[in-house]
Amino acid sequence: MSNKIIEKIKLVKSVNHWDWVKALIWCHLYGFFVAWTGCWWLLLGLPVVFDVYVTKYIRWGWWKELTNPVSRQVMSWVDTIVFCLVAVYLINIFVFQNYQIPTSSLEKSLLVGDFLLVSKVNYGPRMPNTPVAFPLTHNTLPLVGGNSYLEKPLWQYKRLRGLTSLKRNDIVVFNFPAGDTIAFLAQNPDYYRLVDLYGREAVHSHPVEFGEIMYRPVDRRENFVKRLIGMPGDSLQIINNQVYIDGEALPNPKKLQFDYFVETKNPLSAKQFEELEVSKADQHLFWMTDEEGQSHPVYDRLPLTQAACEVLQKKSWAKSVTILPDDNLNDKTYPYDYTTGWSRDNFGPLWIPKRGATIVLSEENIALYRRCIVNYEENQLRQEGETVFINGSPATHYTFQMDYYFMLGDNRHESADSRYWGFVPEDHVVGTPVFVWLSLDKDKGWFSGKIRWSRLFRTVSSLVQ
Repeated sequence: MSNKIIEKIKLVKSVNHWDWVKALIWCHLYGFFVAWTGCWWLLLGLPVVFDVYVTKYIRWGWWKELTNPVSRQVMSWVDTIVFCLVAVYLINIFVFQNYQIPTSSLEKSLLVGDFLLVSKVNYGPRMPNTPVAFPLTHNTLPLVGGNSYLEKPLWQYKRLRGLTSLKRNDIVVFNFPAGDTIAFLAQNPDYYRLVDLYGREAVHSHPVEFGEIMYRPVDRRENFVKRLIGMPGDSLQIINNQVYIDGEALPNPKKLQFDYFVETKNPLSAKQFEELEVSKADQHLFWMTDEEGQSHPVYDRLPLTQAACEVLQKKSWAKSVTILPDDNLNDKTYPYDYTTGWSRDNFGPLWIPKRGATIVLSEENIALYRRCIVNYEENQLRQEGETVFINGSPATHYTFQMDYYFMLGDNRHESADSRYWGFVPEDHVVGTPVFVWLSLDKDKGWFSGKIRWSRLFRTVSSLVQ
């Protein structure tokens, strides 16, 4: 037996019992993690975990033996930083993620400036499509720009076991489905809306205006947050702003709001707007002259909940409060390339695809579900006359491979949601926000109420009912 092996055996025998305990704990935790992910090849890392505490064949703490105190201190910091980055990276993928509400699509349930802790374990975390990425970035490197991830290797969709399943009325964070293709300098509206507005040739041939046309993997598409309204297999319809599921009216969220045309006796004060919970960005005041030549203050597109409407009427601040007409906006609804006659306030009926369900292919069905078949389930689809070909073979039916969901914002007249860009596939679901850890009011200063103390560490479920 060689001297080297003898030395290693002596080293193992000299390991104290606490190192054995730590080794057994970490080996068991690592084993549970491998079983959870189902990536059994990761078991190759088990000897490494054991070596850190027991065999110590690799000198993991070599820097501790450095004689230069400066070098030892620097390597100590490097070791700590690397450990923290790896830990945060794994937590960000498998456990929690921070998310900030950027737009008003869910007001007054969730507010612009709310910082949310998003749980990925509730629905089960996804294995990353792009596992090699710069830590703590989403899709773009800070300062220098460019992709923060490598497109290869590209893993297929796999979701680990979660604590629960998606339910109607859940608040869900998901990757923007229409964000698979982007015009880098013009991402709002999305690429498909730009093509509908200007034509594909114009979008692709004007890089100065629209930027580079890029494809993004699922996990690198922008994060959105909305309320889950339609479940797989549901038939959904919106009639005069009321959502119906399978013909039955769906109870509305308590803080649901719409835009109103409001004529007031006098311009509303900052205190009155605060009582109505209307931000400065939504206070569009102009003056209207009546037939008698009298001018009256009018607010156009004022977002109000039912409770705020009642305050206006009860306190006699308004002369009239009228919900914004459906034809006030000219935005096209989903799908852009097919005439449905649907609108923002009157949408559907629309059946939501369900895994394993089969549809008969028709002109209407292809228009409604083409993105599901081609973009999300990665099939090739073409038509020659009345014949439809899927992956080169004639097809009269199609069976869906994933579940899909229909998402709406609680701020119904100001939300870009499934009415405009369609379904959310199951592989785009990121998680659900569990609580607000910080909330900042953009209309106020640091010493005049910028921090919304009443919202700090409130559970999302208590805020959005």
